[in-house]
Amino acid sequence: MGKDKPKYYVLDTNVLLHDPQALYKFGDNRLIIPITVIEEIDRFKKDLNETGRNARHVSRVLDGLRDKGKLVEGVPLESGGTLRVVLHTAEAMHKLPAELVDDRGDNRILAVAIDLKAVGDAPVIFVTKDTNLRIKADAIGLIAEDYESDKVSIDELYSGFAEVDVEPDQVDLFYSQGYLDLEGAFFANQYLTLVDNTNSSHTALGRYDGTMRRVLPLIRLPKEGIWGIHSRNREQHFAIDLLLNDDIQLVSLVGKAGTGKTLLAIAAGLQKSADDETYNRLLVSRPVFPLGKDLGFLPGDIEEKLAPWMQPIFDNVELLLGNVDERGKRKRGYKELVDMGLLEIEALTYIRGRSIPKQYMIVDEAQNLTPHEIKTIVTRAGEGTKIVLTGDPYQIDNPYVDASSNGLTYLVEKFKGQEISGHIILTKGERSSLAELAANLL
Repeated sequence: MGKDKPKYYVLDTNVLLHDPQALYKFGDNRLIIPITVIEEIDRFKKDLNETGRNARHVSRVLDGLRDKGKLVEGVPLESGGTLRVVLHTAEAMHKLPAELVDDRGDNRILAVAIDLKAVGDAPVIFVTKDTNLRIKADAIGLIAEDYESDKVSIDELYSGFAEVDVEPDQVDLFYSQGYLDLEGAFFANQYLTLVDNTNSSHTALGRYDGTMRRVLPLIRLPKEGIWGIHSRNREQHFAIDLLLNDDIQLVSLVGKAGTGKTLLAIAAGLQKSADDETYNRLLVSRPVFPLGKDLGFLPGDIEEKLAPWMQPIFDNVELLLGNVDERGKRKRGYKELVDMGLLEIEALTYIRGRSIPKQYMIVDEAQNLTPHEIKTIVTRAGEGTKIVLTGDPYQIDNPYVDASSNGLTYLVEKFKGQEISGHIILTKGERSSLAELAANLL
């Protein structure tokens, strides 16, 4: 069978702003950049956020490709394909339906794709992350696709745990000797429920060690819990074990609203930093959406500017600080922890370029981050730092990502089975019966 003929891939602006490396991910095909895309990228290049940085990167790459020839005639790419910048023409605009002939950027980009299709020498595929634009492209007869190089099917997302049927004596052996050698296709740090195959109520919970190929018991929690918090279901028990294990440096917790992701992470962080002193500080952060947005638009000093974005974090910290220890003594106050340098709450705005050593770092609402932004954050980790990412892929505010292409699900898939990482999907809401019902019905 002969080799498939190269295709035309016409890229929309949002593809390059989402992933500046997209130019190298289309193999030996013919990459088409409409001149309108260059104009739109130019409008973003002065932004101080991640989108602006991506725009500047794309501009530098395209400028560098000019050394290989004229962009309007096509230049070779390292992937084996070619890249060409194409101008839209009045004739091309007239090939669009009457409803799309106005001089909007989206319509000019569609005109370029329609004009290429009319040539007929190769299939034309229009690539955009804009759902409505894909619908418009399909309506005028174009093949339209989402940019999926970093997509992870949310329905097939790794859960982090599994049930395993074993012989009755194996459950007893696990309890008596404190481990169980177990062969099978398991991931490192996957949580297993060992179920007696003759009695389903005879079970044991453990974590699979990929190096020793054995199931180890979970960390034993104090009777007062961690900062007054106890696990309320099996998945929360698994999550707490991940959060308290110093050998696991990267933890991801995914779940719908009310499953306890953020609360468990903050409670474990306070335990490991304020009480156990394993880490110098608990650093809690979340995107000031969009990542890098100028905080000057809000009045007041930096603390006042951050308050609206950080309020969900404050709520969880205040809940924990309202708990008392086993002697009936109230835990340390929020301000005291901050003044002592044990707790810091900040935005992700200025994380680029930092090195964060020996800190317990929690990134909340991580589903709003792109894969590139997630990489920027995780690569800030210095020696002895643990990073915990929490989020709900079904509650996304970022227009450039969705449930399958956000950075949190991307990280889960890429780090699956790594010895220093672990992941759990929390499924049962524990905030309140009302919150659980709303999360399921609405």
